[in-house]
Amino acid sequence: MSDDLAFRVAQLELQIAALTGNSARAFAAVASVPNSNLQTALADAVQALEPLKPLLDDDSVNDILINGPNNVFVERAGKLEKTDLTFPNDAQVYAIAEAIASNIGRQVSIQKPLLDARLPDGSRVNVIVSPLAVDGTAISIRKFSKRSITLDDMAAGGNTSTSLSELLKVVARCRLNIIISGGTGSGKTTLLNAVSEHIDHAERIVTIEDAAELKLQQPHVVRLETRPVRTDKNEDEVTIRDLMKNALRMRPDRILVGEVRGAEAFDMMQAMNTGHEGSITTIHANHPRDALARLENMIGMANLNLPHQAIRSQIASAIHLIIQVSRMRDGHRRVTFVSEVVGSEGDVITMQDLFGFNAKGEGPDGKLQGEFKWTGIMPRFIRRVAYYGEADRLAAALGVKLPKV
Repeated sequence: MSDDLAFRVAQLELQIAALTGNSARAFAAVASVPNSNLQTALADAVQALEPLKPLLDDDSVNDILINGPNNVFVERAGKLEKTDLTFPNDAQVYAIAEAIASNIGRQVSIQKPLLDARLPDGSRVNVIVSPLAVDGTAISIRKFSKRSITLDDMAAGGNTSTSLSELLKVVARCRLNIIISGGTGSGKTTLLNAVSEHIDHAERIVTIEDAAELKLQQPHVVRLETRPVRTDKNEDEVTIRDLMKNALRMRPDRILVGEVRGAEAFDMMQAMNTGHEGSITTIHANHPRDALARLENMIGMANLNLPHQAIRSQIASAIHLIIQVSRMRDGHRRVTFVSEVVGSEGDVITMQDLFGFNAKGEGPDGKLQGEFKWTGIMPRFIRRVAYYGEADRLAAALGVKLPKV
């Protein structure tokens, strides 16, 4: 094995070792490199990552947020808390940033002060250094969950109710086009994973993400991931929109997009309108109505000069359901709305809320008390539910007898 190849293999082993806290694996990776200078560089990387191991090993920690040498925060159970971890100076925090970057074949420096990448275990990391980070190097690590959370787990944990979880299982089976809306860290990807578990195993699924986080259990899944521009390796940027256009040529039954945030919203809407029913994506918004407004604005970014009425008409035709998730003031993540898009009147998209979370005060433990309640409005998609043979299940979820269709 060449020195260069051995070095790259060792880099991968090192990053995995750092994230799993496996010191023996880390030092074995260093020892596997024949070049002594490279061994020194890798050993320095191991030493730089050492202070983070207790936090990386702690399964209760979801996010690690380093704001310079004296402020290290973690998120547990939806709440931020400051840790006792400090660093002697910003140089050591910068060394951690360099170690993370080098171990995934990237670079961070004054000339390249931004880094957004996925670590080998699936965790996401963002780094910003001086001069852009005024108070010192800032590192944000969103840890990759080792355990898949199901809709039943969510019902048991109070993120949804049993009846709401059953409704979401039905809509996944019946190939409704779904947008999962919420703020940063509200649990959009976790919910998308949980809903996708109920997709038929006979379907071909193509997933498109900036950082591959979706963990689908189906046997026929093609995972696609974007690529940033890398001038040092003469590699062109590959965007979500590029992958969307390519996915349409791959004969997918469904397309799952980790998040839409730009002109790719138009391609996603077109896919939903042209035979790829059951497609799902996430979007940053605080309310189902805001999600539609953001979607319209992002479609406008495609510079197609479409009239607003035409855009809204196509959105109303493409989207069936919007699921709103929120991280509430008690730190708990909940599904707060399930809203159905029922059509358009003039240039206004009409919607109706099917489920909502009604808060009823605060318990002695500081957690919000409330209930997930069906609004009593019958979904417009019951004919589709009957077509897929899920009518009895939907009736049981709502606790009513469905009208004949």
